[in-house]
Amino acid sequence: MEDYKPTNFIENIIVDDLKSGRVKSIVTRFPPEPNGRLHIGHAKAACLNFMLAEKFGGKCNLRFDDTNPVKEDADFCEQIERDIRWLGFEPAGVYYASDYFGYIRDCAVGLIRAGLAYVDDSPADVIKIMRGTLTEPGKNSPCRERSVKENLALFDKMQSGGVPDGGMVLRAKIDMASPNMNMRDPVIYRVLHAPHHRTGDKWCVYPMYDFAHPLEDAVEGVTHSCCSLEFEDHRPLYDWVIENCKTDAKPHQYEFARLNMTDTVMSKRYLKQLVDSKSVDGWDDPRMPTLSGLRRRGVPAHAIVAFCTEVGIAKAVSTVDTAQFHDCVRDELNASARRFMVVPDPVEVEIVNVDDGFEEMIEMTDGGEYAVPHRTFLDPETRTAPIVTRKVRLGKRFYIDRADFMPEPPKGYHRLTPNGVARLKNAFIVRCVGFDTDGDGRVTKIRVEKTDEVKAKGVIQWVDRDTAVDIKIRLLSAVVPDGDGELMDRVDKNSLAYATAKAERAVADLPVGEGVQFFRIGYFARDAVETDAFNRTVELKSSYKPS
Repeated sequence: MEDYKPTNFIENIIVDDLKSGRVKSIVTRFPPEPNGRLHIGHAKAACLNFMLAEKFGGKCNLRFDDTNPVKEDADFCEQIERDIRWLGFEPAGVYYASDYFGYIRDCAVGLIRAGLAYVDDSPADVIKIMRGTLTEPGKNSPCRERSVKENLALFDKMQSGGVPDGGMVLRAKIDMASPNMNMRDPVIYRVLHAPHHRTGDKWCVYPMYDFAHPLEDAVEGVTHSCCSLEFEDHRPLYDWVIENCKTDAKPHQYEFARLNMTDTVMSKRYLKQLVDSKSVDGWDDPRMPTLSGLRRRGVPAHAIVAFCTEVGIAKAVSTVDTAQFHDCVRDELNASARRFMVVPDPVEVEIVNVDDGFEEMIEMTDGGEYAVPHRTFLDPETRTAPIVTRKVRLGKRFYIDRADFMPEPPKGYHRLTPNGVARLKNAFIVRCVGFDTDGDGRVTKIRVEKTDEVKAKGVIQWVDRDTAVDIKIRLLSAVVPDGDGELMDRVDKNSLAYATAKAERAVADLPVGEGVQFFRIGYFARDAVETDAFNRTVELKSSYKPS
């Protein structure tokens, strides 16, 4: 640690804690609530916690904070665990808040016995009013001075099933005049008659997050409990619980700014609205910022980790340009994606000076300039791979993009023109000797001659007509662009559009999810649901401008 240079304030704290001996080794945790899929904001927190543990030789647990059975289920747990492992992280252990329900209940009983918790049967709206406001202190509940004996009996009644939902709560007895609203006798247990995805009907009382979370950290020996900045005001309560429940371990909470991105919804509650309203095709819709959606879109896991690392950890709240994320995706795919020729607006071309049986097998490199064909073979240090080539048929008739031919070209246009020459990618040079148009002047066919010329300014891609396959392309944009107004009023109903194209034969055999480049069009991946279509992962050209 003496030579290590921290890269953020949390690493500074860890280095100091290790040097001072406050901790011998670090333990972190990533604690999502299983009430939805993880999104890219969660990826930032996951990267922080798992990478801190890896960097300092500690361990990081995956823990599901499943204290609200009404909103949580086992499927979300499975999907979250899959996402974490997809990102490349291996949890030291997989735990659940429900593992500790008995211990947490015992801690609550201990607070009652110490005179630090009481059962309140006031209506919820009355409790809310009694808490006061940011400028006015709260008022003590008439239940606050109940005896320990009475509180124990009432808490037993809550646990026995004899109290309806909302009929009673257990509150910590702290300070109703505290300037911090979280310290004004917060609710730490509530009655909830709902089956739990792991414990079934065993419990009808469940701890509140602010009470359960520090106790879970203590049980697991967490040394550095890192959470987003909105929990900063909750830290005094976190410390109060640790101190008054007399836990063996003494975890500390540290807060960092959460990830905000332009044109990106960063709230599970809002993402659920989009799913429930069918504005998107489920949590894994490739327009969604969920990790499952990004994976279906074709975004490599390494690009997400690289982006989160690049953004960094800070206290200051800021908004990151989504173009910066796209740049990280583009960098990764540029190094790993195979390349294929695809023509989105095809026009047929015929080579008039060759026989009908003309055929050449053109050697194509699977990678781009640096020839990196498939991420399976990428060197983890250099992100490169061996050169791989393949043969592509070129016959007498083929397709080119309509934009690659102009009957009346502007100055500086270097692709195919009447009597002009252009090189077919990786093949020979052709000269245009004629073309046909329809009644609207739209070019319907181009005739060329194969020449022996060796120089041409323009290079155009092509797809052999007789072996071409038709593909469908899904063009994706932000479901909810930035703007004013209610979320559902800002939903862009045109965020998913379709196009068709002619593609070389090999494209038909591409597996679901593999990120590939279609020359001059963008990076794409076959969709996992609509398997005859390809999602555009990201465009070729970057719009990111570092500040």
